[in-house]
Amino acid sequence: MADILVTGSAGFIGSHVAHRLLDRGDRVVGVDNITPYYDPALKLARLARLEARDGYRHLKLDIADREGTARLFEETRPAGVVHLAAQPGVRYSLEHPHAYVDSNLVGFLNILEGCRSARPAHLVYASTSSAYGANTRLPFSPHDPAHHPLSLYAATKLANEVMAHSYAHLFRIPCTGLRFFTVYGPWTRPDMALYKFADAIVVGRPIDVYGEGRMQRDFTYVDDIVSGVVAALDRPALENPAWDGDAPDPATSGVAPWRILNIGASEPVELMRYIEVLGQKLGLPVQLNMMPMQPGDVVRTEADITDTCAALDYAPTTSVEVGIGKFVDWYRDYHQVG
Repeated sequence: MADILVTGSAGFIGSHVAHRLLDRGDRVVGVDNITPYYDPALKLARLARLEARDGYRHLKLDIADREGTARLFEETRPAGVVHLAAQPGVRYSLEHPHAYVDSNLVGFLNILEGCRSARPAHLVYASTSSAYGANTRLPFSPHDPAHHPLSLYAATKLANEVMAHSYAHLFRIPCTGLRFFTVYGPWTRPDMALYKFADAIVVGRPIDVYGEGRMQRDFTYVDDIVSGVVAALDRPALENPAWDGDAPDPATSGVAPWRILNIGASEPVELMRYIEVLGQKLGLPVQLNMMPMQPGDVVRTEADITDTCAALDYAPTTSVEVGIGKFVDWYRDYHQVG
């Protein structure tokens, strides 16, 4: 039994990770500031489920608080850290850039400093598929350079990756960055497409479909994401003995216990198919309002998970038909709709 620190534990992915760790017998210290980026009632509902379980302890804390985060690590001395707290969202970053600097840069530095002091066995943190930015070669591979982000959100996540490398090198803190691909499922955020689509369908409102419906996404069910996170936590990053500084591999390091992995389904699905399945599971007609591509969006995402499967025994198994069905079951129960 180990004490694991999970930041963002009242969030969508964080709450699922915390439950999985509790299920296997770990003690979890959860940290979340319950920010009002979206309705805090959903975060509080997730948190209530966690606080009802043995082995979970919650601390309300803004990770941008330097002194508070330092005390957190001093008091908990976690064996492992899963850092999922962040300001998410591509479109939100267009209007609220300072929120991303505070949470994703200042906050991440405070987490790194906490790890420098407490010396956990491994820091696993959330990056994003948005890191690939202007890259067009598919599937997206962490071995390809990613230097052209298309949003400030993506830029802050790329910054996290290189910040982690410096700390892994200087202080020998094993660090794994996980680039998540379009996560969906029960308890998802209301600003995510699936939730917004469901809200629109239930009240008979047209769905805004960006990119004229041409977009494809590597939709990944949350349980598959969590399996990757927990597997990564159990397998600390190591230096790559084959790494060559003359031809540096962006996904590994020869001078630090550090790596970048994709966590995705590796099976892109047409957005229109995603919407079609949702309508079928809800049993309701779907109206569409076709819209142009939004700033910061890309047409297609697809994860190369070759390294992830080899390193973590990772094997995503959930189809969109099954995953959306589970989301709809939760949505109906949470909102008490037929």
